[in-house]
Amino acid sequence: MNAPIPFPAHQSQQVMFHRTELTMILSLYGRMVAAGEWRDYGISALKDVAVFSVFKRTAEQPLYRIEKRPKLRLKQGMYSVIGMDGQILKRGHDLKPVLGVLERKLIRAVD
Repeated sequence: MNAPIPFPAHQSQQVMFHRTELTMILSLYGRMVAAGEWRDYGISALKDVAVFSVFKRTAEQPLYRIEKRPKLRLKQGMYSVIGMDGQILKRGHDLKPVLGVLERKLIRAVD
């Protein structure tokens, strides 16, 4: 019988959102779904970045991407919101104010 092959000593680490970060993001997502603005989302955990993508329709490009890049935490801030065209809408060290740029979309004039 063959001996089992061990896993490599060092495995590549993925960047992930923590529970508190996901709670804030999913809270905003739920409010936007209730308002009829968003319909689907996707989460990616890559080597250098974690991405929460928001879609209006499933088959389209994401409307917004919420990214976490830990390597930028000492520079511009590790959180950013990126629009459909690739433009960075907001970047910062704290997730709540960064998500504030998307919360403004919920504020509408009442007739």
